[in-house]
Amino acid sequence: MPSTDDAGGVRSVQRAFDILSLLTEDRRTLTIREVVDETGLAKTTALRLLQTLEHMGLLWSTPKGYTAGPALWRWAHLARSAWELPPETVQLMRELGARHRETVNLYVARDLHRICIAQQESPQPLRHVVRVGDELPLWAGASSKVLLKDAPDRLLARIARSSPYGEAHLASLREWIEQAARDGYAVSHGEREPGLSAVAVPVTGGSRATVAALTLSGPTVRFTEDRVQAFAADLREAAKRMSERGFDHPLT
Repeated sequence: MPSTDDAGGVRSVQRAFDILSLLTEDRRTLTIREVVDETGLAKTTALRLLQTLEHMGLLWSTPKGYTAGPALWRWAHLARSAWELPPETVQLMRELGARHRETVNLYVARDLHRICIAQQESPQPLRHVVRVGDELPLWAGASSKVLLKDAPDRLLARIARSSPYGEAHLASLREWIEQAARDGYAVSHGEREPGLSAVAVPVTGGSRATVAALTLSGPTVRFTEDRVQAFAADLREAAKRMSERGFDHPLT
């Protein structure tokens, strides 16, 4: 049970992060009034937190309000160094996207979700877009069928229960995973979103276990059977090169 001081400290940290989270690409400066209105904090409390964050370099005071401070830039640099993929992997994804003109994504599994850790967006007007950092459910999608290859039964059961179909979905999950393991790739058509298709292949680590899924995704109308086969062959070659050079990421 945390002490009163501990609870107050945790609450202050949460409030500070609530303030920082108000900054977005569309809103790069915050006024005291905006902070008070959107957090519900008393003006004196908001001002005290803003001054503390400024003192720590996390915010910077300007005539128009508070903006991101230089300490955040240092942290962002550290995060980028830890999380960004090797240049060779990024280049392979660029080349895939250029050849097939569909969106290329790289996913890793985390509990009930798959997280996008890299993307090369399709140049076409009608395209599928998942941003880096987005979490998608593991109960559907080509990448899920690849990522769940060695998943324990307990996890598969939890994933099935989290789906719109409930526990009955477990049989479908197992069938999809087995099919993907036999074929060496997985395909999905409209499983999570109508009109959306994807092809995925595994990226393996040193122990040959699947550590990520490399995918091409886009409108179902463009994912004909012949194109799916071409996508799968090219994805397998790219994934093989990624696996050979060694694949490492904090989430794996």
